[in-house]
Amino acid sequence: MTEQPTSFERPQAGADPADGRGALLHTSKPPRTTGAAALPVQARTGEPPSGPGTPLTSGSGPEHAQPSAAEPDTHRPRPAPEAVPDGPGAEQERPGGERRTGQRLPGGGPLPMRRDGDRLRFVGAATRRIARGLDLDEIVMGLCRATVPTFSDAILVYLREPLPVGDERPVGPLVLRLRRTDRIPAERDTEGGFMPPPVPEQPSELSVVTNELCEVRPGSALGEVLRGVRPVFTDTPSARAALAELLGEGSELAVPGGQRAILAPLRGRRRVIGAALFLRRPERLAFEPDDLLVAAQLATHSALGIDKAVLYGREAYIADELQRTMLPETLPRPTGVRLASRYLPAAETARVGGDWYDAIPLPGSRVALVVGDVMGHSMTSAAIMGQLRTTAQTLAGLDLPPQEVLHHLDEQAQRLGTDRMATCLYAVYDPVSHRITIANAGHPPPVLLHLGGRAEVLRVPPGAPIGVGGVDFEAVELDAPAGATLLLYTDGLVESRLRDVWTGIEQLREKLSATAQLTGPDHPPPLEALCDEVLDMLGPGDRDDDIALLAARFDGIAPSDVAYWFLEPEDSAPGRARRLARRALARWGLEELTDSVELLVSEVVTNAVRYASRPVTLRLLRTDVLRCEVGDDVPQLPRLRQARATDEGGRGLYLVNRLARRWGATRLSTGKVVWFELNRS
Repeated sequence: MTEQPTSFERPQAGADPADGRGALLHTSKPPRTTGAAALPVQARTGEPPSGPGTPLTSGSGPEHAQPSAAEPDTHRPRPAPEAVPDGPGAEQERPGGERRTGQRLPGGGPLPMRRDGDRLRFVGAATRRIARGLDLDEIVMGLCRATVPTFSDAILVYLREPLPVGDERPVGPLVLRLRRTDRIPAERDTEGGFMPPPVPEQPSELSVVTNELCEVRPGSALGEVLRGVRPVFTDTPSARAALAELLGEGSELAVPGGQRAILAPLRGRRRVIGAALFLRRPERLAFEPDDLLVAAQLATHSALGIDKAVLYGREAYIADELQRTMLPETLPRPTGVRLASRYLPAAETARVGGDWYDAIPLPGSRVALVVGDVMGHSMTSAAIMGQLRTTAQTLAGLDLPPQEVLHHLDEQAQRLGTDRMATCLYAVYDPVSHRITIANAGHPPPVLLHLGGRAEVLRVPPGAPIGVGGVDFEAVELDAPAGATLLLYTDGLVESRLRDVWTGIEQLREKLSATAQLTGPDHPPPLEALCDEVLDMLGPGDRDDDIALLAARFDGIAPSDVAYWFLEPEDSAPGRARRLARRALARWGLEELTDSVELLVSEVVTNAVRYASRPVTLRLLRTDVLRCEVGDDVPQLPRLRQARATDEGGRGLYLVNRLARRWGATRLSTGKVVWFELNRS
């Protein structure tokens, strides 16, 4: 006899196309109820799961009706689930074209499998269906769809709440929650040619008294059944007591008597993670002892699949959290430049990668723009990316030149391992001088979109990737005109298996020019919309790699909003600083800030000239706030401290901290800068 696989989703003649469970037949006359014992209602998506005691048959209408045993069988057989063979009661073909016809029950349900070959084929097909699931819901649904109606008429699946992950040892009590129920829907005939629309199932009153959450007490009947691991029939007193504990008091009466219910523990690799209850109608033949082996196989494969799904879910969660923490949560808002960014993973199955971007505020209202790409798509690549990003932030805080930053990143990559390689582009933008300094380590060149709509690929030295070792990096200084937009990106945006990197760069340049033409020559495109337009150039086959994108719109600071002086380190420097600041504020129309600025400038300059050996710099910047910067050649940073009542000094920074909107101190390669900001109104 050859296997005749049938598709669970293939409709037959007279099937209701709205019913996703198979070919359900309709009738023009209401069938009579059978008085069969109540079984659970199938849970549907978007509805709360029905309780284990929800009756499978009802006399309320044709939706839940079953034909009487006294009536002739006018129903056609329901198709079995996908790749699950019919029971021996179905018509099958022998080799050579000979056919045999088995008997079916008066209720129209398939006969139980009586031969070892039938059971083996069923178990093989059912386990394949269960193994296809990747997440928890897919595996549980695969178990339900594989067993109903071929093996049972209804199934209830309880899972531990919460499910343990890997080797972790739960400390709380064992609690089972009803995860899903499934059952054979009511069938209807179509003899009269009338097919009424499907009626939604209504929750049964028994669902109110059914346990959706069950705590397994140590030493209880249910606890003993779960400890036994093997499936059991529920016709013994101990099993009936376990059933009452699982379903709730009184709900076990809705379960058919005899060997028509199997309670199977679900055991993962280390512990019990749930239980499955297989049920058959009273008009169907009872389970046989060999069916316990079938239930054991189904429970084992389902439990192992659930264990793997939970582990996969935890790994996906860790990957998402790792990626979220590795990339900047928000971008800073430095003076004279606006920023926008995007990050796209390569695919749903590769949630983490080695691409990163960053924007780091620097002294003097400058900002460092960084984008990099570590080889590979794994947790290791993401971890290396995080270390390199942290190193780049530390080096940027030292205000090193871009080529020096790449040199130290190269040394760090070599310390991490011989095969730790990455590409990186590091740029520093100065809004006062309207210049940008760029150093490259094997990364695709940036694209600069000018205000008139012209997009150009900047000529920067290519350099060698980080991690090669023994190479020198060069920096180039270029104009950064106001209104221009610099686009930094990783190779996933411009390179794929369908195009080479230079073809992709040319397409990116053309896309930027076309987008800029839409807003006219005098208005640059909105930064966020520009990023979205750039990502729209990706085709269906272009997502071979993750993508990091950083866009910077250069606004700059006008020369009229900058005042800059050199002060000799002498006792008269604080007084001269107060006079210069007063004149600048009068020129800008900010006389209301004169008293506060004179006091704070005097305190900061006094601290600088006390230890400096070279001229001290004083700079005032008028933007949305008033910023004052005092630089000297002493690398030690000042610290805020509470002065004692007998101290003659030590209160300058305390005044700055109380009166300024913000303040800080940054170490430079030639000294330090102390700055503070005041609101203009």
